[in-house]
Amino acid sequence: MNFSDERNFSSYFIIIAVLVITGLVLWNTSLFMQRLKDDERTKVEIWVQSQKALDSEQSDDYLELSIIIGATNKSIPIIITDSKGDFIRDSSEKPDSNYFKNLPKNVISNEQKLRAYLKTLKSENEPIELDLKDTVQYIYYGNSDILNKLKYYPMAIAVIIFLLIGVIYFFFTTSKASEQNKLWAGMAKETAHQIGTPLSSLVGWNEILKTENVNPEYIVEIEKDIERLKIITERFSKIGSIPNLEDVDIVEETRNAYTYLQSRSSKLINFSLNLPDKPIEVSLNPQLYSWTIENLVKNAIDAMRGKGDLKIDLTDDAKRVFIRIKDTGKGIPKSKFTKIFEPGYTSKSRGWGLGLSLSKRIIEEYHLGKIKVLKSDIGKGTTFQITLRKSEVIS
Repeated sequence: MNFSDERNFSSYFIIIAVLVITGLVLWNTSLFMQRLKDDERTKVEIWVQSQKALDSEQSDDYLELSIIIGATNKSIPIIITDSKGDFIRDSSEKPDSNYFKNLPKNVISNEQKLRAYLKTLKSENEPIELDLKDTVQYIYYGNSDILNKLKYYPMAIAVIIFLLIGVIYFFFTTSKASEQNKLWAGMAKETAHQIGTPLSSLVGWNEILKTENVNPEYIVEIEKDIERLKIITERFSKIGSIPNLEDVDIVEETRNAYTYLQSRSSKLINFSLNLPDKPIEVSLNPQLYSWTIENLVKNAIDAMRGKGDLKIDLTDDAKRVFIRIKDTGKGIPKSKFTKIFEPGYTSKSRGWGLGLSLSKRIIEEYHLGKIKVLKSDIGKGTTFQITLRKSEVIS
């Protein structure tokens, strides 16, 4: 699966996720509305029963308990107390279960829990006074399950809406980033193609110069630059595609990159290189790795404004290799440690801000390593660190 396919897969996944979330919201809303409808029907049935009781010649001036806490009430917890607000008790002096409804089972059998539950009901709603002929009773009731859930429903809807907005925003930003990546990849490949034509001509002209009376040292330097142009062309041609990795000695590759950069940099830059004496094999694409080192070194030289100390260190442990590039430049604020790797970010008046972004992609996406600002002090300098796994660890 190439980069474009991965982007398309992500887009389809996001669309499906939005549809699933929307379906779940609609389904739960439908269930919720049906429960409300059923609850309203229950209330109407209670009202009908109350009217029957009031119209009955055998009824007193109050509703029977079967209406108040009858079968039509399936969800509202109710406790009926005496005029003093205490439980109505049966012949054994226990709270009479005929006077409460829809309570949790563990509450009914425990008077202490029942009393605590009554206290909760008192805090939720004002009691309804039931004036009988010879006494007064109070009906304490709580919120039904559906009403309790209703309190959190707006919050749930708000969370779902925010999630949907976030998903939609991510979808559009991802699509935009995908388009930008395709644009950069296309520009890079076109640049490689355009360089190829004059490069072929330079190779031909170099062969002609060899037959002329030209200083051989000039020919050697021209050949070095021609070879360099070939490497640059190959680098650009790899953008947007997955490069081939091979097990190479990273010590030697780092030394080659260092030698080239040192010979073509200002003499005001004091280069130093610290490499182990042993070879270390890492699964690399040499051209892209040297490009990363070049980007970091050039970034360091710009930070030092062409004058300062630049040190490249390579160390390792049992599983990893660490390449550190340290300069004595102006430093980077801690708040910008991650932002500097974003495409287009640059602190310079010129440039496209792609060097560090490309380096991050080369190391982390293609080589499955890590690149970060290890340390930076304003006015003192910055240390970048690349971490790669050794070949035997990867295998």
